[in-house]
Amino acid sequence: MIDEQPEGERLQKVLAAAGVASRRVVEQYIVAGRIRVNGRVVTELGTRIDPENDRVEVDGTPVQLDADKRYLMLNKPKGVVSTMSDENGRPDLARYAEQAGERVYNVGRLDAETTGLLVLTNDGELAHVLAHPSYGIEKTYLATVRGVVKPEALRRLRAGVDLDDGPIAADRVRVIGEPSGGRTIVEVTLHSGRNRIVRRMLAEVGHPVIELVRRQFGPLHLGSLGAGRMRDLTKVEVGALLALARDAAADAAPPTTKQEPR
Repeated sequence: MIDEQPEGERLQKVLAAAGVASRRVVEQYIVAGRIRVNGRVVTELGTRIDPENDRVEVDGTPVQLDADKRYLMLNKPKGVVSTMSDENGRPDLARYAEQAGERVYNVGRLDAETTGLLVLTNDGELAHVLAHPSYGIEKTYLATVRGVVKPEALRRLRAGVDLDDGPIAADRVRVIGEPSGGRTIVEVTLHSGRNRIVRRMLAEVGHPVIELVRRQFGPLHLGSLGAGRMRDLTKVEVGALLALARDAAADAAPPTTKQEPR
């Protein structure tokens, strides 16, 4: 809760330390009513908060106040397994965690032959929401497949195909560009986290995957980040992830029921 006592920290000082803006600019945000603390708009410059427990939003976007939390984007190369330690001696994610200088872990997995966007973080609460299938975080892949993909195959993917572990449908799917050399590039968006799901879906409709890259994870885009390269997420990207996790958790929460008076 908002702390009106002297032992709390001034809101503008906390947000300036979190990298939102200078203290002077944050003060302007406060007066303009652009900041919420625990869901309530605050306009008093003397407002003090508890950074460890209070939730702060600027223009509706959550702000991470804990400077010890790290959020990184990795373009995972082909051949690297999505684990911090591989018992078979294959290349793993340990080298990237060492580069981060923090004890970070991967959010979800990509199979060894799939490249692309992987999030590393030490924020366990956020990682749980982003990785758990019940929260339905969308991921977008570009798949180079064998054959010329016809509209009927796309319709089947949208309607759903039956796999060994149950039916699955793409949220969105489309062909990118014109087929070339007996190959087609297909963009697939879905929220399932089942093992090798994109590869299995495309194989089911007769188009085995040759190459697969994850380009998007929730609000994050891989952009021009090179294979094997890693970077910290921006403040805007972190805020978008926190907002996504907040909204996903709220949507997944069971509805509360009122008790009838006895």
